[in-house]
Amino acid sequence: MRFTLIVEIAKALMIARIKQTMVAAVGVTFSITMFIALLGFMNGLNDLLDGLILNRTPHIRFYNDIKPNEDQPINLSREFKDYHNIIRSIKPSVSRVSIYNNEAIIRTLQEDARVLGVAPKIAVQVFFNVGNVDIPGVLNGVEVEEENRLFAFSDYVVAGDFMDLRYTSNSIILGKGAADRMMAEIGDYVQVTTAQGNRLLLKVVGYYQSGLGELDNLQSYVSLNTAQKMLGEASSYITDIQVKLHDFNLSPKLAEEYRSTFGIDADDIQTVNAQFETGSDIRSLISYAVGITLLVVSGFGIYNILNMMIYEKMDTIAILKAIGFSGADVRNIFISIALSIGFFGGLLGLVFGFLACLGIERIPFETEALPTIKTFPVNFNPKYYMIGGIFSLVTTYFAGFFPSLKASRIDPVEIIRGK
Repeated sequence: MRFTLIVEIAKALMIARIKQTMVAAVGVTFSITMFIALLGFMNGLNDLLDGLILNRTPHIRFYNDIKPNEDQPINLSREFKDYHNIIRSIKPSVSRVSIYNNEAIIRTLQEDARVLGVAPKIAVQVFFNVGNVDIPGVLNGVEVEEENRLFAFSDYVVAGDFMDLRYTSNSIILGKGAADRMMAEIGDYVQVTTAQGNRLLLKVVGYYQSGLGELDNLQSYVSLNTAQKMLGEASSYITDIQVKLHDFNLSPKLAEEYRSTFGIDADDIQTVNAQFETGSDIRSLISYAVGITLLVVSGFGIYNILNMMIYEKMDTIAILKAIGFSGADVRNIFISIALSIGFFGGLLGLVFGFLACLGIERIPFETEALPTIKTFPVNFNPKYYMIGGIFSLVTTYFAGFFPSLKASRIDPVEIIRGK
């Protein structure tokens, strides 16, 4: 009964000050709308920027690095074993670039429940022979189906069919930048020379465009068999093993585990691309900071409105306390007003925020650097709506708590005597 009465009194006070109540609710609505739209857009942009690199990067890459031999003759000498030896200008040793026993390694990785998929690759340094000019490039020999399944290869093939790499002998998908430099059309043949001096004519069956200009100027794709043929190697020859995990956060641990097991070099995505994750975290932090600032500002608006309401309703509060309402009841009345403003204003803000995100998602955004992107990216993660809704209630609660505390301490005798 008392709760119902408190709600009715709070409702009457809000209606009596309907303009101020509406202004406070609009402030909360605007803040939540901007909070949702800002977070959705900024995190959608984060996903886009990270995807340009991280979606095309294996969680773990196994390879044999070219590096100097760690066992130098002076370190093997008994005479100098207790000395600190400094050796300069050490040249890299002749090392095996291909991965030995790669079939057993791939089979072991595929049997690991933590591994989503494994894609072998061959990296070939080449020159494209265009008239009298040699244009440097890198050919990636891949298994087409696995490359597409794990790295969304087809999303970046902007012309032609990516499966032609498998079904067309001696074919190539050129990086868009390289194709433009050579003025190569689909169906043309380009001559490629490897660092070993092997030459091969390759038919252009498509263009690849990742959105990263430096990569598109250098990287092109051929099938695994074509890369092996260019190098004159057997069908078991590969230089890289690319691994995708179900949870990429496990990549540092698994890289270290398999590095010692297989005896080959391994890079994990979190170490190699730490700067991208840091950039995403900073952009998200800025988005949250701006959104929360908007909510805090709207909270101060509610605080001021309730303060003014208490000042103008001193006699009403005095009468309520005189007829038996306690200080806690008066405090609950004004907290109910604040929470009502926060609830309904926040609810409308969530709706308008969702509509704003839908509107942003439909704004055209086309650029040659990102051929697969047609509109602005937006992230509709429900987490942002939950954070916005909860924070609107928390902000308005504290905005109403301090004025209500002041109202609960009013002495009705002094107010009535003053009147």
